[in-house]
Amino acid sequence: MKAYGLIGVAGFVALLEAVPRLGLVPAEYLPPASRIAVALGEEARHAAFWQALLDTLQTWFAGLAIAAVAGFVAGVVIGSVPLLREYTASTVEFLRPIPSVALIPLAVLLYGTARTATLLLVVYASFWQILVQVLHGVADVDPIARDTARSFKLTAWQRLWRLTWPTALPYTMTGLRLATAVALILTITGELIIGTPGIGKEIAVAQSSGAVAAMYALVVVTGVLGVLANLVTRAGERRVLAWHPAQRAASA
Repeated sequence: MKAYGLIGVAGFVALLEAVPRLGLVPAEYLPPASRIAVALGEEARHAAFWQALLDTLQTWFAGLAIAAVAGFVAGVVIGSVPLLREYTASTVEFLRPIPSVALIPLAVLLYGTARTATLLLVVYASFWQILVQVLHGVADVDPIARDTARSFKLTAWQRLWRLTWPTALPYTMTGLRLATAVALILTITGELIIGTPGIGKEIAVAQSSGAVAAMYALVVVTGVLGVLANLVTRAGERRVLAWHPAQRAASA
């Protein structure tokens, strides 16, 4: 399967090289892959590129961490209290579909072009991915196991650790994997539109200055970040859930 994936990437690169050279698309709008690679090498020689990459990673990881903690805690608390879940269900369903980009004017009004503005978008978008999954995980706890835990007079902490946590963990990992991709998208979007420091801002600068090859090179960097994030989260999911029957079946 990995070999097929590499073949697909090679085919896409070859297509990207051929299309502008055959005149199907003007090269000033879509440079050949070789020119994009050269531009990427040029970008990598400048300290500004690495600083922008570091800024993007910091915003991405900080927003994801805040959303993960807040989403998990809120999900466990709300999911463990049926009355609370019932009262908050409509609120969650109302707020969750709101696109994070719609909050850009508010973020700019509150924080200007500071990193906090983009961080707000990242946290908001990622929070719902984790919260909803944790709510599903808590709701999936076996009622018989829950009643048994109560009959044995387990404390709330013991029920959380021995019952809720193992059941909700697969859902939490799924939410974290989804939130990782969403957090990257909103990080680049915030940098691109708001102008906070990072790769997204460098893409906007390259586009406005007519450095088309450099712009595409930076876009490639964001794609590589997305692929690496997916590989890391999936590897972490397999490791953390090695005990889970689904992961054992997939490994087999």
